[in-house]
Amino acid sequence: MTLVAATYTVALRYTRTVQTELYFSTTAVCITEVIKLFFSVGILAKESGSLARLVTSLKENVFGSPKELLKLSVPSLVYALQNNMAFVALSNLDAAVYQVTYQLKIPCTALCTVLMLKRTLSKLQWFSVFMLCGGVTLVQWEPAQATKVQVEQNPWLGFGAIAVAVLCSGFAGVYFEKVLKSSDTSLWVRNIQMYLSGIAVTLFGVYVSDGAQVLEKGFFYGYTHYVWFVIFLASVGGLYTSIVVKYTDNIMKGFSAAAAIVLSTVASVILFGLQLTTTFSVGAFLVCISIYFYGLPRQDTTKIQPAETKSSKERLDTV
Repeated sequence: MTLVAATYTVALRYTRTVQTELYFSTTAVCITEVIKLFFSVGILAKESGSLARLVTSLKENVFGSPKELLKLSVPSLVYALQNNMAFVALSNLDAAVYQVTYQLKIPCTALCTVLMLKRTLSKLQWFSVFMLCGGVTLVQWEPAQATKVQVEQNPWLGFGAIAVAVLCSGFAGVYFEKVLKSSDTSLWVRNIQMYLSGIAVTLFGVYVSDGAQVLEKGFFYGYTHYVWFVIFLASVGGLYTSIVVKYTDNIMKGFSAAAAIVLSTVASVILFGLQLTTTFSVGAFLVCISIYFYGLPRQDTTKIQPAETKSSKERLDTV
């Protein structure tokens, strides 16, 4: 997942900075959801062993279970809200302030894991989570630059939006993990349920953001072999993400994403001539150390642990 995410970041940067005719990012996201759906159906077919069993599984778990479809539509809707809140926050906060505050999604995910999955983290793991938060902030740090264009900003609105985005990020990821691990339903069935709602949400996003231009220029305007490669990487990365969440947890997914940021930045130095800074070096060091610290206590995170005697308030006090 880390290697795919790092490659995706570098390839995406190439398609957004080198090409003269920019494709619509909203349509690329939508196509990604469609490809992930086809991949999941194909893997479920292999898992089922026959076409008849595949059809039966789809009828029982997807088309015949509107309640389960609705349950898996929650992450898609929450992620859509998160993306919109991130846009509002960027419009009302300086980029540097946004970068720092948005990294609070890492400890927020850890907090949601403790409260929603009733899982405990050691003091060393909490320390590593906040170390990762600081490391990612330094890796992505860009000094504030003066601009001639003065845009009216509302900091309170910006901080409110970033708070909602952080909570959405933590909740949606842990919610999906809880759904995956609270039943014996196949991972690929769950993915199909989620990607169906994801396609609907992203199509709505295409209509709202680029509807008029898509009608004028076409859905696949600006698509090249490199763009399709980026979409393929995003699709594979999405599948790997669900596997990582299923067999480890959302916190580990966050550590993987942080490592991918470091790798993609190093690749950008080689490919795009990006200059490394002292803050990046320190941040990369903190990310690596935090990953090592978090992995020291071995835990079985493949299943939801049985409820503890502690109440939610007591667990929150411990945190």
